[in-house]
Amino acid sequence: MKRAADSLPAVSRLGWAVTDDPPYSGPDTQLRLPLQREPSFDRASFVVSERNREAVDAMDDWRKWPGGCLVLVGPEGCGKTHLARAWAAATEAAIISRGMMSQSGGVPPGPVLLEDADRVEGGEALFNLINRAVAGDALLLTARAPPRSWKTTLPDLKSRLNALYTVDMAPPDDDVLEGVLRNLFRDRHIRPDPDLLAYLLRRMERSAPAAAELVDRLDLAADAARRSINRALAREILELGERTGDLFP
Repeated sequence: MKRAADSLPAVSRLGWAVTDDPPYSGPDTQLRLPLQREPSFDRASFVVSERNREAVDAMDDWRKWPGGCLVLVGPEGCGKTHLARAWAAATEAAIISRGMMSQSGGVPPGPVLLEDADRVEGGEALFNLINRAVAGDALLLTARAPPRSWKTTLPDLKSRLNALYTVDMAPPDDDVLEGVLRNLFRDRHIRPDPDLLAYLLRRMERSAPAAAELVDRLDLAADAARRSINRALAREILELGERTGDLFP
């Protein structure tokens, strides 16, 4: 029988902090609550498609990682952090920074998540983490570049990096981005016009952070102008971003 952490559960969304300002509700607008939001990394809101299914399956089978370690590799905005933080929450893993690795006793026992592992300087601390994983403490690493390309002067570490179990994550496809947009709108209690999602998917930057930025801009603009969130407003926001270059800095 599997224990609770053997496969990642679908957990509830993070709560919302509602501000004191009352929402505007007029004849030409949809009701929107002014919310202060923190990024949500819960597993339930991670959108699965064929593009990221291998990574999701690897997370569920984390006890079977060869050598106790997995490296998630992919570009910024592909969902590495979301999936990695969901795994950390489900396994009660310690989320460590690169600075903690150089401190004596800085890494507690048990599962560990280290993001941006390809930017770790030196190498001895990373070598020790990998050895811990071999001994039984699961280790999840995220990176933009594959381990074989990481710079190190330690021959033993180089051989370990070349042997690490690696799963590539591609940029999100339309299925993932549509799901992300729907989640973002739903969190704001917004029901977009039916043709809005298709319009955005054809024109937006292909990443989850860009989707969040775009929905934030649409929500703010709609509140300021007391307008509905529709294709006309989206066109204005996207065209403004193209002119100023500040929509997705």
